[in-house]
Amino acid sequence: MPTELVVSLARNALFTVILVAGPMLAAGLITGLAVSVLQATTQVNEQTMSFVPKIVAIFLSAMVFGPWMIGVMTQFASEMLGSLTMFIR
Repeated sequence: MPTELVVSLARNALFTVILVAGPMLAAGLITGLAVSVLQATTQVNEQTMSFVPKIVAIFLSAMVFGPWMIGVMTQFASEMLGSLTMFIR
């Protein structure tokens, strides 16, 4: 298997991981920032107050972006398997 193909597959895999995880990470980041600002202004430092909203935001973003994420992963898998099948023959 050529080195260029392996590097290309690894690059595409990393790009797909970043692309798929991006919406959930962004939702968690924005929610965590908002909760931190709220905690700093009210001086209420409760651990569950920062954890539960992030979990809810990540779950909701997974529900909203789920079909798109599955489509991206399916497209990547079919491209990867398609590029590997030419070496099996």
